[in-house]
Amino acid sequence: MLEKQMWFDFCDALTIELRQSQDEGKDILHLKEWAEQIQKMSKDDPIRCEMGSRLLEEISMLPIREEYAFHEPSDLDAIRHLSSGWESSDFQVNAGLYDKIYGAWLGRSAGCLLGQPVESWMQDHIIGLLKDTGNYPVTNYMSSAIGEDIRKKYGVVDEYQVYGSTMVNWINNITCMPEDDDTNYTILALKLMEQKGYEFSPDDVGECWLFNLPILHVCTAERVAYINMVCGMDPPRSAVYRNPYREYIGAQIRGDLFGYVCPGNPEMAAELAWRDASISHVKNGIYGEMFVAAMLAQAAVCQDTERVIQAGMSQIPLRSRLWAAIHEVISWKQEEINWEEAIHRIHERYDETIGYDWCHTIPNAMIVCIGLLFGEGDLETTLGICLAAAFDTDCNCATAGSIIGMMSGKENLASKWIAPLNDQIKSGVDGFGQVRISDMAHRTIQIIEKRRKEEIANGR
Repeated sequence: MLEKQMWFDFCDALTIELRQSQDEGKDILHLKEWAEQIQKMSKDDPIRCEMGSRLLEEISMLPIREEYAFHEPSDLDAIRHLSSGWESSDFQVNAGLYDKIYGAWLGRSAGCLLGQPVESWMQDHIIGLLKDTGNYPVTNYMSSAIGEDIRKKYGVVDEYQVYGSTMVNWINNITCMPEDDDTNYTILALKLMEQKGYEFSPDDVGECWLFNLPILHVCTAERVAYINMVCGMDPPRSAVYRNPYREYIGAQIRGDLFGYVCPGNPEMAAELAWRDASISHVKNGIYGEMFVAAMLAQAAVCQDTERVIQAGMSQIPLRSRLWAAIHEVISWKQEEINWEEAIHRIHERYDETIGYDWCHTIPNAMIVCIGLLFGEGDLETTLGICLAAAFDTDCNCATAGSIIGMMSGKENLASKWIAPLNDQIKSGVDGFGQVRISDMAHRTIQIIEKRRKEEIANGR
């Protein structure tokens, strides 16, 4: 076993582990001083790793407090038992469905492209740039072709290493959708389902990662799980061993394709998402992916954003932190506040300067839902809200864009948001490179058509 886990020192993440365990309902206050002592030790001291391992074991054995308000299992049967469920809807595999799925691929790409240049920026910095460039509320992509005084004020640069590219993806620097983990996972899931169909297992997901995606193209929980699998751990252990990021946003950004291939069937979409998420995440980390996949499945047959959100909620435990958070966002919309006040409430509760809050599933899922509810089905408004909220901008804009793209279809998306993509997307997934987005949509439809033919052949 690799004690330091290449490119990840678990001792550095002990503070995150303590926060994660506290949120899961464990009493960890008596362990904080121990964690601080370990983190102050020299990284060259072999005792540091040994003490860190002992602390992690101690934390893992802590019970959930009896008075803890939530019930959050990670296994699929228990999740279903604690969820409300949803009736599936009929759909037709036709040009209309292709238009919706193509719209979803484009919406995801457009949202990711909008949020990518300012990912990790704080909210005041993002809104300041938008206002100083006359783009608030958002009406277009952001450009670095702006006055030198504004560039200096906000630290706008054009050159920066991102997924093999040397350019920051401002709209004036791109000719297609550049590579990003938010789109890599959608393409990787497409490849998985082309190879394995709807019956794939969590082990198949892990194998697909190891064969097709370089380790430095994955982050946080995915990187830890990747390392764990390389070290011989199978899912679900790969998700929990020394993985303080197990409820981070990573799984939530991986669920789209599973929604695309299950139009009208949120339950099936959520199950596929569970199989994917369970190799790297637990509890609300898993629920985030199930929630998004189920929303997208419903978005293929529904034009009501609140109804779409309710379909997503129906697939996760009623007594989970994520369900409670999304329910609260819906109540905010019913209060008739504006979207800026809704975002302000997020920032009152979560601290964007803390990595755990910035990258956790729950605040980011809340932001996506604010965008969907207050954007009222309009791509531009929805993306602008998600961008202005800050936190994980490219992830949230991509997810919200995917859902609105599915609801609207490609033909109803404004040209200014999709034309700059030139129907091209780059990826780090083996065998794909730069491909046509329309081809990805066609291949998605082929997966659905193959399933339908098999069902007809089997008399179902």
